[in-house]
Amino acid sequence: MSPFVQIPSDEPVKEVLKAAFDADLPLSGGWGYSEALATVIDTNPDNLPLSQLEHMIASMRTYLEMNMTREEKERYGSINLNETERETIQKDQKIYHKVTYEITAMLESHYAAFINAYKEGYGTESFDMEEHFRKRKEATLIRYEPYWFEVSQVI
Repeated sequence: MSPFVQIPSDEPVKEVLKAAFDADLPLSGGWGYSEALATVIDTNPDNLPLSQLEHMIASMRTYLEMNMTREEKERYGSINLNETERETIQKDQKIYHKVTYEITAMLESHYAAFINAYKEGYGTESFDMEEHFRKRKEATLIRYEPYWFEVSQVI
């Protein structure tokens, strides 16, 4: 399995997310890998809770990293993000949120096999539900990734 690589900053974040997800978000800056590459939230559309908007953006970046930019046999599915830590940092008249997410995912091929096994086995005497979910847990990848957002204009 090849390591996850950062998304190159050749094209604006806003344009990539529009093309990949048909999401027209008021963003600029980088992909949030560091303070210098923070994703700038220019406005808050629909006045969503800021943490919800940040989670949505981080989920899109993660899906690009773990699925859309990988070879088919290396693609992950069942991708979930949970916020584990949040810092507000003020520097040079800018306000940043550094949010760390726990990311769980499973190779798409493994996930499909688990879903099929569950559908076929559920309700039968031979299906060991506890064993099934133990194996699913063992097949799940867990990553912890920070995401930097510059939120000066929306706070």
